[in-house]
Amino acid sequence: MFRMRWIVAGVVGSIIALALFPVLTMWLWNWLIPPLFHGPTVTWSQALGLLVLSHILFRGGRSWVGGGRWRHERWRRRFAERLESLSPEDRERFRAMWARRWACGPDAPAGPETKDQPTS
Repeated sequence: MFRMRWIVAGVVGSIIALALFPVLTMWLWNWLIPPLFHGPTVTWSQALGLLVLSHILFRGGRSWVGGGRWRHERWRRRFAERLESLSPEDRERFRAMWARRWACGPDAPAGPETKDQPTS
């Protein structure tokens, strides 16, 4: 049942994106190009064509959805390998530094800190 909801949500989201992205592209094109460059206005179908053409030119024909997923997994594996190669002290120092920087984790400060306030 849960998976079916995700499938329905994906189909509905795809239909909305298919309708909305060309409308946004058409709106931006018609707002910018004619006044700036005295170019033509475009219709919805021409805006969809522009989106497909830009996808082919700039993404090299890779997938619309999940095109970067394999790179993300490869990055995650490499990061985990590098983290495991650190000594336990260095690993804890690294985790504490990122926890302070991103204010997450068990070592994160409770509230916003400024440079003027001393830390305890």
